[in-house]
Amino acid sequence: MIEVTLLGTGSPIPDPDRAGPSTMVRAGGQTFLVDCGRGVLQRLAAAGSSASQLSALLLTHLHSDHIADLGDVIITRWVSTFTPDAPPLPIIGPPGTAEVVEATLKAFGHDIGYRIAHHDDLTAPPPVEVHEHTEGVVWDRDGVVIRVGPTDHRPVTPTIAFRVEHADASVVAAGDSVPCATLDALATGAGALIHTVIRKDIIETLPQQRIRDICDYHSSVQEAAATAARAGVGILILTHYVPAIAPGTEDQWRELAATEFDRQIEVGADLHRVEVHPGVCVKPAG
Repeated sequence: MIEVTLLGTGSPIPDPDRAGPSTMVRAGGQTFLVDCGRGVLQRLAAAGSSASQLSALLLTHLHSDHIADLGDVIITRWVSTFTPDAPPLPIIGPPGTAEVVEATLKAFGHDIGYRIAHHDDLTAPPPVEVHEHTEGVVWDRDGVVIRVGPTDHRPVTPTIAFRVEHADASVVAAGDSVPCATLDALATGAGALIHTVIRKDIIETLPQQRIRDICDYHSSVQEAAATAARAGVGILILTHYVPAIAPGTEDQWRELAATEFDRQIEVGADLHRVEVHPGVCVKPAG
């Protein structure tokens, strides 16, 4: 079984009830954090985990709302891990990730220096291990395999999705993307697809062009559902709702998805948890 917890289901617009985009995936005793939007560590704590327990941080892309708390994750893991010679935090993302991590560590340089000066057992900066990929196997440890494939969020490029597999269960975290063949291929036969969504029918009516612009590089609810149907996944898990879901309208989002996808659809608030069991998939369309 793979456990998915939506830590943050919000968007770039600050929301008092939803943290920024982030998802926890637990598989085979390992814990993966997919993206690290604002407030992720509070949500991680509420879900019973912490930065020090992460097996790896997986970044789908480098938009600010998806990496807003990167520095907090790195620093907090460093100062809250008390075992000697703690292993570095693996950070897996698209090309450009190493540059962002390096810049983040530089931005926290004063803080890092203060802590090293104050604590005798902190003798070096936070240990991280950055890996940049656009496709292929990026993790293979103790029965858990993670593969990545490119997605389409242009002009944001490159962007990737992650497929986590363990004991015949599988989950794909799509990140932000419009429908594309490479995402279809990565998600084919998966037990669940976690997909960010926007309500284009609402956004397109707004007067601000800058907001309407997001329609051309995100999937609508129906488009995400159609991706799930083509790939033959068992469960569609929606997240990163734009605009924020008004209380009492969750069924509207679910009904829009159901026009394209006739299996299990999950629409949830922060900390919504979904279990994905082996064999939860259907034959891909076509």
